[in-house]
Amino acid sequence: MEYDVVIVGAGPAGLSAAIRLKQLGGDDISVVVLEKGSEVGAHILSGAVLDPSGLNRLMPDWAEKGAPVKTKVVSDKLLMLGKGGSLRIPNFIMPPLMNNHGNYIVSMGNTCRWMAEQAEALGVEVFPGMACSQLVYRADGSVKGVVAGEFGISSDGSKGEGYEAGMELHGKYVFLSEGARGSLSKIAIAKYDLDEGVEPQKFGLGMKEIWDVKPENHSEGAVVHTAGWPIGWKNGGGSFLYHAENNQVFLGYIIDLNYKNPNLFPYAEFQRWKHHPDIAKVLEGGKRVAYGARVVTKGGSQSIPKVSFPGGALLGCSAGLVNLPRIKGNHNAMHSGIDAAEAAYAALKEGRSADELTAYDMALLNGPVGKDLAAVRNVAPLNARFGPLLGGMLLGGMDMWFATVTKLHIVGAVMSLKRMIKFKKLTMTLPHGKDDAQSTQDASKFKTIDYPKPDGVLSFDRLTNVSFSATNHGEEQPSHLQLLDKTVPININLPKFNEPAQRYCPAGVYEVLRDDDGSNPRFQINAQNCVHCKTCDIKDPSKNIVWNVPEGGGGPNYPNM
Repeated sequence: MEYDVVIVGAGPAGLSAAIRLKQLGGDDISVVVLEKGSEVGAHILSGAVLDPSGLNRLMPDWAEKGAPVKTKVVSDKLLMLGKGGSLRIPNFIMPPLMNNHGNYIVSMGNTCRWMAEQAEALGVEVFPGMACSQLVYRADGSVKGVVAGEFGISSDGSKGEGYEAGMELHGKYVFLSEGARGSLSKIAIAKYDLDEGVEPQKFGLGMKEIWDVKPENHSEGAVVHTAGWPIGWKNGGGSFLYHAENNQVFLGYIIDLNYKNPNLFPYAEFQRWKHHPDIAKVLEGGKRVAYGARVVTKGGSQSIPKVSFPGGALLGCSAGLVNLPRIKGNHNAMHSGIDAAEAAYAALKEGRSADELTAYDMALLNGPVGKDLAAVRNVAPLNARFGPLLGGMLLGGMDMWFATVTKLHIVGAVMSLKRMIKFKKLTMTLPHGKDDAQSTQDASKFKTIDYPKPDGVLSFDRLTNVSFSATNHGEEQPSHLQLLDKTVPININLPKFNEPAQRYCPAGVYEVLRDDDGSNPRFQINAQNCVHCKTCDIKDPSKNIVWNVPEGGGGPNYPNM
C-alpha cells in the first residue's frame, strides 16, 4: 500500500503529525497511522498534567470540538516526605517554569482516542492492531516503509494454521512515533548513527494506578508531587497524585533507572509509598481500578539524537523529548509532530521524497521543544551526580532559576563546579556519561532490601495488579522478549547482580526458579504478563534482553490511562 506519509504509533506525536499533514494538504496528501494496540489509546500511559501549548498550536478550537481536556489545575504543591510526615516546599521557591497554572489533568489515552477521531474526520487512515515489525528499505538505503500486521507465527517460529502475512506500507516519508525505546526507532538510530556525538539516553520507570476515591477525599484539580520517602535521597525518583474528574485520582511513582543497587525493587517502592499518611488518607475507602507501567525518557536536550534520517523521522518520545523536572512530554510530542509534518509537507510540495528532513531537525532545535528543554537540561546530570536533594532540587533548581531570569546557567557561572563535576571543558550543558544499564553495580556492594508484603488494601502484588491492565498476548506466538545469550541470566547476572530482572520488571515477567532445596536455578520469561514498559531492554546490566514487537493487539488494554 502506497502513501505519502506512513506514521508508526497513534500517540500524541503521531496523531498530531497526521492531523497537521491533512490540515496542510487536504485530499492531496495520503496519510496512514499504524497502532500496535488493540485500539487507539490502549497502550497510552501518562500521568498526566497536560501543558496545552501543543494542542493550542494544532487545533486552537479544541475545546469547541469536544476534547476531553476539561479539568484545570486549581492547586499545586510539592511535598518532601519522611516516613511519617511531610514538609511542603513553598511555591514561590520553585522556578517559574514549574508552575502548573493553565494546565489540565487529563487521560492521555482518552485524549489520543479523541485526536484519532479528528484525524479520521480529515481523511487520515488509522489502523489499530497493526504491529510494525520491520523497516523496509530502498536500494539507496533510505527507509521505504514498514511491514505491519503479520499474525499466526507459532512459538517455534513456523507459520501456524491461521497465519496471515504482513503487508508492506510504503511512504515517501516514514515517521516513527513509537514512544520511549521504540523497537523500530532503535533500529533506525543504530543504522543511521543518529546518536553519534550525543549523550546516552536516560530513562525512568513510571508506574501508575487509577483509584475511585470517596468524595470527601477528593479535590478536583489538585496536583501533588512528592520526593523523598520511600526511595530516599540516594536514588532519583518521585511521585504524582492528580485529582481528576468523577472522584478519580491518578497516582504513580517514577524511579530513575540509573540506580546502582540491583536489589532495588521499583514496584515495591511504589506500593510502599501509598502507605504514607499523606497518600493513604486520600485512598482510604477507595478502590483501585487500573494499573500500568511505562518507561519515560529523561535525558533531556543533550540526549536527543538526530531526528531526521533518509526517508523518515523520529517523533515524540522516540526522540526523547520529556521535560524531566516538569514531568511533561505530551506537549513536546505534539510540537514535534507538527514540526515534522510541516517539514514533510514542504518537501512533498517541492517534489522531494525519501531524503532527510533537515528542516525538522532545525525546527525542533530552535522551536518550542528546544526552548522548553534548554532551561532544564542540567537537572538530570546534576541529579545523577549529587543525588535528588542536592543535585536535582537545589543545584538543579538554581540552574533553572538562572536560566529563566538571566538566560544563563549556574553551571556556567560557578567555576568551582568544574572541579566537582570533573569534566574537561566547562560548558553550559552537563554530560550524563553512563547509560542506565552501566549504572548498575555489583550486588555484593549493597545490602538486600526487606520490603513489606502488600496488604491487599492499599498495596498489591504485581500479578494481581497486572490483571488490572487487561494485558493479553496470544499464547502460541513466540516470545517477544529475546535473550541474546541464554546463559547470561544464571551464569552472569545471578551471581554478580542477583539477577535484577526479577525486580526491575513491574509486571513479574522474569523469574529465577529453583528446586525445593534451592539448587538448580533457571531463568523463566513469562512474556504473557508484559505491559510493554521496555524496562528490561534498558536496565539489564548485561544488555542481554531485546524487546521486540509482538503481534498487533497484544499487550495492555488501558481504559483511560
